[in-house]
Amino acid sequence: MSSARWIGVALLVAIACFATWKVGAWRYGEELASLTAVHQADLTAISNAATAQVSQALEKQQTAEQDRADIDTRTTKEKAHALAENEKLRADVAAGDRRLRFAGRCSSSSGNLPDTTSSARLDDGSTVEIAGAAGRAVFDIRAGIIKDRTALKGLQEYVLRVCQ
Repeated sequence: MSSARWIGVALLVAIACFATWKVGAWRYGEELASLTAVHQADLTAISNAATAQVSQALEKQQTAEQDRADIDTRTTKEKAHALAENEKLRADVAAGDRRLRFAGRCSSSSGNLPDTTSSARLDDGSTVEIAGAAGRAVFDIRAGIIKDRTALKGLQEYVLRVCQ
């Protein structure tokens, strides 16, 4: 064969190789663009889901904080009211406007009292009045009970409303 033919065949082979390479590059570019678009869509979906979850978490946190504040405000008012009432009772007892009495009964059969034959029976007693210092101690104890009950009530409501 002549050298012109060889050059023509070589040129034809070179053009065919170049055309094949170029078509492959175009297909690879299209595939890469398609994968990039799918990847971007996946990233957008993940980002949107994360944003929604963050929004829900923030709403839940804000609701929980508001519930906690409501519980705290209400229980603080209740405690202050009960303690003020307790302090008023204490002041009334200290001033002599009220007397602190308890229902009580003493029985001669308890062994604490000697046996009497009088017609008045000790176990028929109605109330027992206590001294002023003991009365103040009772109101101190009552104030502690009020504080503890209010705190317990608030904590129970917090667990039921906020922690669920």
